[in-house]
Amino acid sequence: MTDLQTHMANYLEYCRWQKRLDEKTLKAYQIDLKQFDEWLEPIQYPYAAVTPAKTELAKITAITEITPPVLEDYIASLHRTYKPKSVKRKIASLKALFHYLEYKEIIERNPFSKLQIKFREPVILPKTIPLHTVEQFLSTIYTQRQNAKTEYQKKTALRDVAVAELLFSTGMRISELCSLAVSDVNLYDRTVLIYGKGAKERRIQIGNDDVVSILETYREEFLPEIQNCGHFFVNLTGNPLTDQSVRRMIRKYCSLASIELHITPHMFRHTFATSLLEADVDIRYIQEMLGHSSINITEIYTHVAMAKQRDILTTKHPRKDFKV
Repeated sequence: MTDLQTHMANYLEYCRWQKRLDEKTLKAYQIDLKQFDEWLEPIQYPYAAVTPAKTELAKITAITEITPPVLEDYIASLHRTYKPKSVKRKIASLKALFHYLEYKEIIERNPFSKLQIKFREPVILPKTIPLHTVEQFLSTIYTQRQNAKTEYQKKTALRDVAVAELLFSTGMRISELCSLAVSDVNLYDRTVLIYGKGAKERRIQIGNDDVVSILETYREEFLPEIQNCGHFFVNLTGNPLTDQSVRRMIRKYCSLASIELHITPHMFRHTFATSLLEADVDIRYIQEMLGHSSINITEIYTHVAMAKQRDILTTKHPRKDFKV
């Protein structure tokens, strides 16, 4: 293991035990740092610590050999390969590493301090599901449950509709839903305790009677599996429900309902937020319900609301029928 790889490994351990970052964040950091290490293929002087007379290639292995020009070249290579959002994340992972190294006095000066990194990240509007399509999707699952011919089909449809209803009524992430513990769901108080990114907790209310009712029915029907597993949502073999299972479930009912729109679990979250914003709910309440650390993240939904406004004023305003 090189000097650089050793420091990277120590930093990841620091993130795990001191910063208490969640597994998905740690995995992303690990991927980004490994990619940087692999990019440092043997490169010639003046980057590597070799003399000008030495023409053979030399690989950077020491952390002190990583200079601003090296980072500039790496960032340029990222821009040639990835979209701005991915580049921004990968740079942030590296910045965090060097901040840690400076904090631990492993390096005297952070090479990022001499770099000015500015690039415009395009605004990508969240993809939402038309509300009539959400209704059609949910109705299809309820119909499948009602018409189920076997106990297996009936239980599957019950679990599926409970998942879909909770996704749409709370706006939680699919990872948050799949990791819900039994104790996190309090149907008496109608609240769900959610552990979001960075192990941040938030509690959200279930405001619809029908949603509470189907969740109570689901819990009663699946109680043995839930108690054995410890997770609130389980599959029929008694194991925790996975992201992949939810995605397959959504594809299944979209096909049955003849919904051509490609729907992902995260689109329920986008639809939840956009619908509340269009109903004049204060954006700070929406921020809290979504578990966003910054209002700037939530403000992306205002762009969607403006797009809706433009559509309304283009198609519904009476001026379009004037003949002047």
